[in-house]
Amino acid sequence: MLELAEQLVKRDPRLTVTFCLMKMPFQQTSHDFKPSASASIQFVDHEPTTIDPDIPRSDPFSYFIDGHAPQIKDIASNNTASSRRLAGFVLDMFCSSFIDVANELGAPSYVFYTCGATFLAFMLHVQSLFDRGEFDPAELKDSDAELAVPDILSLIPGKLLPSAVVQPDGLPNLMRQTRRMREARGILVNTFHDFESHAISSLATGQTPPLYTVGPIIDLKLKKGDRTAGEKEVVDWLDRQPDSSVVFLCFGSMVSFGEEQVKEIANALEVSGQRFLWSLRKPPQKGKAEFFPSEYDDVKEALPDGFLDRTAGLGKVIGWASQTRILAHPSVGGIVSHCGWNSTLESTWFGVPVATWPMRAEQQLNAVTLVRELEVAVEIRMSYRLLSGEVVPAEEIERGIRFLMSTENKGRRKKAKEMSDKCRKAVEDGGSSYRSIGRFIEDVIN
Repeated sequence: MLELAEQLVKRDPRLTVTFCLMKMPFQQTSHDFKPSASASIQFVDHEPTTIDPDIPRSDPFSYFIDGHAPQIKDIASNNTASSRRLAGFVLDMFCSSFIDVANELGAPSYVFYTCGATFLAFMLHVQSLFDRGEFDPAELKDSDAELAVPDILSLIPGKLLPSAVVQPDGLPNLMRQTRRMREARGILVNTFHDFESHAISSLATGQTPPLYTVGPIIDLKLKKGDRTAGEKEVVDWLDRQPDSSVVFLCFGSMVSFGEEQVKEIANALEVSGQRFLWSLRKPPQKGKAEFFPSEYDDVKEALPDGFLDRTAGLGKVIGWASQTRILAHPSVGGIVSHCGWNSTLESTWFGVPVATWPMRAEQQLNAVTLVRELEVAVEIRMSYRLLSGEVVPAEEIERGIRFLMSTENKGRRKKAKEMSDKCRKAVEDGGSSYRSIGRFIEDVIN
């Protein structure tokens, strides 16, 4: 969102942006990024709210979000007390309930959808089925029964449906959020036309709010002086590897594996003989108020005995990684990814082919798009669901890595490079996303 805001104020000096920042109950601070240097962007922290323990298990998150509505209204009202005019609200995709606040203040609402257009089209279709009583996740989950979605070229078997829609507890809230998005004046999507042209065209029928493709919006500030000591060590190691020789394993900021799965990944890498860089994170401790993976004090404790010694000449195991910095390096020839949307766009930007191993949320559908629709990726296991507890064996992981990095994959590798070129052209002056951002600014100003 900050990247988007900086583009908006740079493109039109009449615009200012105020961020309303919520602090989740398990966070010490509301944000952990460097605030923008632009005087046209400001940040307002919300007062903390609490979640009633008696709220049903499927409702706390939405209840927590909705509880900020009075503060949102006060912030918006106070910010227009001067000569400035409230031009509109840009709402996170989970905050569509704040359309009510915007309506009270007589301002238009836009949703910033930080997943892809394919998932948006899919969700709008599922919401229609759900409202008619024609969508039963329990019946489809993990089955071979195929779901026809008008906005997607492939039939999707139940076992490849996004985890987000096959979890009955959370589905009603997800449907409510999707239903409310139909009331927005427009939807900004972090994608570009050539990447999801079919889904984007399907959303331009006038039955949904106007779509603004504004992506890829990713953090590309790769300044050499910003490197930490750990990042410098990683880059120095990559500098010593041949071009396109290293496979990078990275599963995002929220995914970690148990001991058994870590062992299978390690065995796969060792047997493959492939150069690798592996971002390995420590799972949250059970019984503690931890929600995200952390760093190992000593990564040896998570790995098979002797693994680091046996692979010392080929690979490197690290903790948190600056993914864009690594993907930008010429020695990286492929990534094993959870297919989160940010990671999908980042690998596309740098033209790095992907071995798909989706975990949760909408990631299964992202993997289907990459492997089947665009043919820029290969599969490890697209039907994987992190919460199922299943373990992908070393043989399956090794096979995916070998194919990803082999000459057999040259066709998909070539397509990944071609898509990278289209990706970069989309955000250049005159490109599809550049023009789309311009249309959005024009609508806001008008």
